[in-house]
Amino acid sequence: MRPDLILIGVVGRPHGVRGLVHVHSYAADPMALEEYEVLQDEQGRHWSLRWRGAEGVAELRDAQDHPVTDRTAAQALVNTRLYVARNALPEPEEEEFYHSDLIGMEAREEGQSLGRVVIVHDYGAGASLELEGGLLVPFTRACVPHVDVANRVLTVVRPAEVSGEEGQGVGKAVKQSAEEPSA
Repeated sequence: MRPDLILIGVVGRPHGVRGLVHVHSYAADPMALEEYEVLQDEQGRHWSLRWRGAEGVAELRDAQDHPVTDRTAAQALVNTRLYVARNALPEPEEEEFYHSDLIGMEAREEGQSLGRVVIVHDYGAGASLELEGGLLVPFTRACVPHVDVANRVLTVVRPAEVSGEEGQGVGKAVKQSAEEPSA
């Protein structure tokens, strides 16, 4: 996907028979999706969105302002990713980052490259960065104390249970408990 586009939502299952769909919004305020004049999908098609009735239910309209009008057409849009032009979004606050800013950044620990960020996971309890090779790093100030957006580099300080050598950290705790006599 183009770096000037930010993922803002994903079309879910149809709602009813008149073309309405569930939309999962990634915006802090889901209502903001209505305010963007143009949402774009991965095929380059342009859409606008209007929330309708129940929470998360929306009407999609194409570039010619024609609404999706039936369940079959709505079903064909399931899992369509909706993007907005980056310049339509507000600049993030200090210490805030768009996930797309972090993806592709080089992660360094003590000057050594750990690889690039391939995905940002956020399941509600806090974000984590997945690096090439599968290493997960909690996206906290303690574990990622510095993010240099301009140079596309972030500094990582892994906690002992992540960076520990074999026989240390979590592995050692499991090993010790397995050796304790049972009562």
